[in-house]
Amino acid sequence: MENTVDPNAGNAMRHVVYDRFGDADVLRMESSAIPEPGAEEVLFRVAGAGLNPIDWKTRKGLGFVARQIESDLPWTPGFDAAGEVIAVGRDVTTLAPGDRVMGMVGFPTRGGGYSEYAVARADELAIVPEELDLVTAGALPLAALTAWQALFEVAELDAGQKVLIHAGAGGVGHFAVQFALERGAHVIATASAGNRDFLAALGVHEVIDYHTTDVVDECYGLDVVLDLVGGEAGKRSLHTLSEHGVLVTIPTVTADEIITAAEALGLRAHGMTVRPDVFHLDEIAELIEDGDVRVHIDETFPLEKVADAHRLLEGGHVRGKLVLDCRGS
Repeated sequence: MENTVDPNAGNAMRHVVYDRFGDADVLRMESSAIPEPGAEEVLFRVAGAGLNPIDWKTRKGLGFVARQIESDLPWTPGFDAAGEVIAVGRDVTTLAPGDRVMGMVGFPTRGGGYSEYAVARADELAIVPEELDLVTAGALPLAALTAWQALFEVAELDAGQKVLIHAGAGGVGHFAVQFALERGAHVIATASAGNRDFLAALGVHEVIDYHTTDVVDECYGLDVVLDLVGGEAGKRSLHTLSEHGVLVTIPTVTADEIITAAEALGLRAHGMTVRPDVFHLDEIAELIEDGDVRVHIDETFPLEKVADAHRLLEGGHVRGKLVLDCRGS
């Protein structure tokens, strides 16, 4: 392995940590030594780190990740990162210093994306297409993989089918509508009125304003519902399915009650947890390369403004994605 010290940085890096669960004020900056990659790992200089709902939920002590890390605080959050490879472990043959990479890293307990440097397993990282800048690429992996796996692995969405995607303008949603359209599905999305034009520009066939319209009044006989909202919205959506249709719900906190409600109606519903998959990431990168999918960044924050980014994320009305620019000044 080559010397892992980055000549541009000395041997120290800034990263975000929290010592306890709580509101966004628990997030703080810390300086540490740049880590060394293990035999099957890669060290990369982070350009962009994506923010995802799991980040603020974990910070508040909610969900399965929080339960697993509570005895390992302080902890650096972030499961999405992209940047340039600085050094590789002795057993890594697929990547080399200088490569532009992105990945869903350190999931579910290691984290580490909110940092100027990160270590990841080589098999978690995909090459970033030239068409995508590295800060934007940092916002892609977890949300895009969630959409991909929910639609194509769990729901088995196919060409010609009708799919309803809740929160179609959000982080996972804006990828999901594009993947479904690319697969040849008829795509219906719920969104606020302010996002109608955004979704129409992506090619969505029908946009339903969830403030004014009940999906049950507009949709019936659907093949797939992708529920990114959970709770009552998920349960109501069961009534839009055909008898052979399937609903996939992403928020874990209400998944069990939606699945139970589906069973009572003789319908199928599944929860799911995203997992890292570099082969899926490569397929998604190809769609970006071909111009079939784009990543929409709502706002970019410098690393030290992470608390502001979390507050905005927690508000729940982000169009596309939020990302941290980790490159420093």
